Amino acid sequence: MGTHTMSPLGLSSTEEAVYRFFLRNPGAAVRDARTVSPMDGEGVDRAAARLRDRGLLHGSEARTWATDPGVVVARLTEEQLDSAYRTLRRLADPRPILRSLRRDAPAPSFAGGGTVHAGSAVALDRLEDLGQTLARIDRAAFHADAEILAAVPNRALAPLSTTHTLSLGLRCLRRGVRVRVLVGTEAPTSATGADHLRRLRSDGAEVRVADGLSELMLVYDRRTALVPVDAHDIGRGVLCIEESGPVSSLVTLFEQLCAAATDLTDHPAAKPGTDSLTGTQRTVLLLMCTATKDEAGAREAGMSLRTYRRHVSDLLALLGACSRAQAALLARERGWV
Repeated sequence: MGTHTMSPLGLSSTEEAVYRFFLRNPGAAVRDARTVSPMDGEGVDRAAARLRDRGLLHGSEARTWATDPGVVVARLTEEQLDSAYRTLRRLADPRPILRSLRRDAPAPSFAGGGTVHAGSAVALDRLEDLGQTLARIDRAAFHADAEILAAVPNRALAPLSTTHTLSLGLRCLRRGVRVRVLVGTEAPTSATGADHLRRLRSDGAEVRVADGLSELMLVYDRRTALVPVDAHDIGRGVLCIEESGPVSSLVTLFEQLCAAATDLTDHPAAKPGTDSLTGTQRTVLLLMCTATKDEAGAREAGMSLRTYRRHVSDLLALLGACSRAQAALLARERGWV
């Protein structure tokens, strides 16, 4: 038999041995098949009974024939493929399994100390750093069934427009989730951000450009929302909101901005050379590359810490950088420092 066994078709070694026996010995008695397997006679009898139930053998105990191999292989292949398709369909959307497991697990304890609970569900949770934020974005996108709303100002494109986040958006689109994105009129200044937005749009996302877009907002299935603690610096933390009232207000704001926005294809592209720095931006960039702390940089620039950090965030977005170290390298490549 070599490697051409019938195990991929769902037969045990004993069942295959019994079936092959009757192929070679048509009309033989079941008791005669006991010689083909090291199992006891009852094991062979049970295997023959299973084969008869599945239509692979026919006749009586005294005289048994094997069903034509062409019919048997086609039938067993169809059964195995049908079983595999059912498994794949379950694996394609494992969220019901995950939700069931979460119901059996203790309520999670999130870092940050600012969590407010409503009943047994987490209604408000503060995420302290970008790593926690990206992990929660992954989780929220995974659970989204219908729609994702994303209002992303230019300064948030640098930390969020990563290859990973693009891949996440594309996976949601392939699952049939509606993805709607709003970006500011100045966005995207980085080539990477622009490429990601075009790719999302070509795969079915709705991308619009809104005037006056200043704050990051992510809403999943109109049930869960993420907003930054500091509108000018996503790196300082994000609030995850699951209270229906605040989430509904954010959805209303998104719809108002969207109604006044224009489609990405109708928005004129930025002209070459428009990414040059203002005097204030150049000052902040130099301080960002040399000052050890934001407080020292803000004092040197003669501005508030909040304003200084807003300029830092804008510079990161302008350069398409995910960190200050990367921003310093990119600025040197452009001859800005």
